[in-house]
Amino acid sequence: MDRRPRPRRLGTAALAAAAFFIVSGGPYGLEEILQAHGYSRALGLLLALPLLWSLPIALLVGELGGALPVNGGYYEWVRRGLGPFWGIQEAWLSMVYSIVDLALYPTLLSAYLAQLWPALGRTGDARAGWWIALAMIAGCTAWNAAGIRAVGVGSELLGAAVLGPFVVMVVLAVARLPAGGLERLAAALRAPVGAAPAPGEAASWAAGLLLALWNYCGWDNASTFASEVEGPQRAYPRAMLGGLGLVTAAYVLPVLAAASSGVPASALGTGGWVVAARELGGAPLAALVVAGGAATAVAMFNAILLSWSRLPVALAEDGVLPRAVAWRSPRTGAPVPALALGGALVCLFIGLELTQLVVIDVLVYGLALLLELAALVALRLREPRLARPFRVPGGLAGAVLVGVAPTALVAWAFWKARGEPGPFGLPALALVAIVVAAGPLWWLAGLRPRRGASPGAATR
Repeated sequence: MDRRPRPRRLGTAALAAAAFFIVSGGPYGLEEILQAHGYSRALGLLLALPLLWSLPIALLVGELGGALPVNGGYYEWVRRGLGPFWGIQEAWLSMVYSIVDLALYPTLLSAYLAQLWPALGRTGDARAGWWIALAMIAGCTAWNAAGIRAVGVGSELLGAAVLGPFVVMVVLAVARLPAGGLERLAAALRAPVGAAPAPGEAASWAAGLLLALWNYCGWDNASTFASEVEGPQRAYPRAMLGGLGLVTAAYVLPVLAAASSGVPASALGTGGWVVAARELGGAPLAALVVAGGAATAVAMFNAILLSWSRLPVALAEDGVLPRAVAWRSPRTGAPVPALALGGALVCLFIGLELTQLVVIDVLVYGLALLLELAALVALRLREPRLARPFRVPGGLAGAVLVGVAPTALVAWAFWKARGEPGPFGLPALALVAIVVAAGPLWWLAGLRPRRGASPGAATR
């Protein structure tokens, strides 16, 4: 009898917590949007994007995550719906944008710790920030190696640390409404929402809009570990739709609280929630917000590394990458080589400017998302009898229409990014073009799945 412990699976609540941190991690990261757009227009974006951007993606994940609950998630959807070539393109684009995304969180961690220890924010002390980033990457990689259940439970616990200070902020803001808070809130919302930006401000204005998209990205990343979820057919629709409501509330309510505090939106930058917290609750609440900022950086890195690591595993199982990449710990079930690979790749991007990374992240993610939306329609046509515990409403027309708004937003993001600088001294669009061109080269080099893409192909 095999007495080895069986790795535990992720329940619906833990899946929702992991998805929350893959996508959001709370209001941290919204500060630049408020600074660029003001309270009124930022709130408009934060209320419109869940309907135009996140809800369609959540519906997509609800259908395909339940119908094809396999490791690799969106790679398997695209491979099965559009064929092996497009599956490889999906995998390549997704691995690139996820590594770029992961590189944002060590920077976010340093930014919030610098609110308590200003020396971390000084150019001369960049070495300290570097060591903090390396320690975070190593710690999160080890955490993931303890198994998916450890990450899921950790996400639930860190969620309390992240959202707790903002719950206090909202309560304090509500308590202060009769004593001038309502007037301050009304004044903040009546403040100019910003006409067309001046030529010198155009870059920051566009970056602020791209940041808003980034803050609602990533619902599909929760699909890559579907075979490790308990009852995925029911868990995915519930976790996606419930998580969307939680993310929206976690964004909108703290923004309203900050507006009622009297802190002008122009005073908010990276780490700016500390300013609003200090105004509402003094130094103790500000310290809790800093701690929450550190917690959200760790939790988001943890959750996204969990998602990313399952994609190399799926590729290794298909013969695209060396088989050793797919090795899993017999005790925890964690893909240790894939986790180590992800941590090592992230180290290459430490220290790059946050806004530039966000632009690349959103653009490459947008291209991968378009393939997933196409796969949703293709699978409706190719495999109409595939068991789908949850379906995007409206039949085939609904499956097509659900992609209209995200496709328009991706096209808009590319248009807005045409003048944006990117990392390594290259324009953002040039760097994205290089990434896209590398995908077909990967295919031509012979790195392709060994199994067919027929509708009856076995799933993991």
